[in-house]
Amino acid sequence: MVHQRINIIEETDVSVLKESLTFPTTKIVARNRFLKAAMTEKLCLYEPGNIKHGVPNQSLINLYERWGNSSYGVILSGNIPVDKNHLEAPGNAIIEKELDSPERREGFKKMASAGKADGALFVAQLTHAGRQTPYALNKNPSSASDVHLESATRKFMKFAKPVALTIEQIKTEVVDKFAFAAEYCYNAGFDGVQVHGAHGYLLAQFLSPTTNKRTDKYGGSIENRTRLYVEVYEAIRERVPVETGFIVGVKLNSVEFQNEGLQTSDAAEAAKIIDKTGYDFIELSGGTYEKYGFDKQRDSTTRREAFFDVFSKSIKGEVKHAIVYLTGGFRRVSGMVESIQNNVTDGIGLGRPVASEPSFPKRVLEDNVQTCAEDYLDNSDFTLSFLASNTQMSQMAKLPFSECGGDHCKGIMDLSKQEVSEQYMETVFDFLQNTVLKANPDEPAHFMLHFDVEE
Repeated sequence: MVHQRINIIEETDVSVLKESLTFPTTKIVARNRFLKAAMTEKLCLYEPGNIKHGVPNQSLINLYERWGNSSYGVILSGNIPVDKNHLEAPGNAIIEKELDSPERREGFKKMASAGKADGALFVAQLTHAGRQTPYALNKNPSSASDVHLESATRKFMKFAKPVALTIEQIKTEVVDKFAFAAEYCYNAGFDGVQVHGAHGYLLAQFLSPTTNKRTDKYGGSIENRTRLYVEVYEAIRERVPVETGFIVGVKLNSVEFQNEGLQTSDAAEAAKIIDKTGYDFIELSGGTYEKYGFDKQRDSTTRREAFFDVFSKSIKGEVKHAIVYLTGGFRRVSGMVESIQNNVTDGIGLGRPVASEPSFPKRVLEDNVQTCAEDYLDNSDFTLSFLASNTQMSQMAKLPFSECGGDHCKGIMDLSKQEVSEQYMETVFDFLQNTVLKANPDEPAHFMLHFDVEE
């Protein structure tokens, strides 16, 4: 139970949030409008060469038991790379053909079962980091073009100059691997997959003119730059047909605050093309390592509950087929309901608030709360918020839900207590100064910020 909540602007009827959503291609039904957005967990063993490397473990299962007993319509996993050489971070769960084993399959089956415990649809997020693969993990990453990533938000991160994929490699190293991973998830019992095409990862590197300087069929026009999204979808459907009821969604950037970033009109056209392809849902979010959308760069977005509301509205009208989810900034039921009623979005994506309080949707739907937990951190500081959510997930991962006595928040630091937030910020400062900044960026580092909670 959280100590304090953010203020209520107005009491709002939650009925619209209880409504089900039917995915148009598969006809599968999500029981309500809530989506647990993807957040990187980094809980798996990182030890290349070890059979347990990137295998879902008990910690990851414990984590999804919390969310899997919290009344979501859809739950998204964190990043699951489809290429062992292009991880988002050490500790990712990994699916790749050459790493396949009975133990890995069993781990993913247990993970799927945990997320579906109370009836949510559990969708695995498949990703390929491309040029955003940390230098320590890959000195020769692949991308759409050889545009080097210079991180403006994480000075302690280092990335190698990428190598442009050949047309043949796009098929064998990207399309085929996404398709293999999707079928793997289907066999493990997941309800679907989300193709990660946002936040500057590989597919977004093809979509954005900042990173795509190609002159072949994958570069230039918006049709060419979205081609990979279409090919990945079609390859997945060859392995897992629509008739199976297996959901395939996609995550798109809402906006990239870059000189040559994806413009709203361009992105709306991309969404239209992707929508026609047959994706069941499109989740809109934003940001890359060069400049995060989460930093709330434009005044027009800070005036709304959702950072990406303006962008979403421009795209929603172009999407005639897919369900649209908007993730980013929802903290009050009033803002969620308003966004749905104004046709900005169909569903509500929640990330950081449900690291603090995993059962937030359950409490909203039971008419118990109108706002998420308060916290005393600077939420415009992406690094601080990111670390806090990661710490809270690691705390959730310590206990199976069966040992929580029905308390969904058991063991999670309560940042709505000012003294806890202050203690945590001191821990963060020490962690950054004495662990992160002293780490060798040329060597893999799998470290977590641990913070003890007094019960």
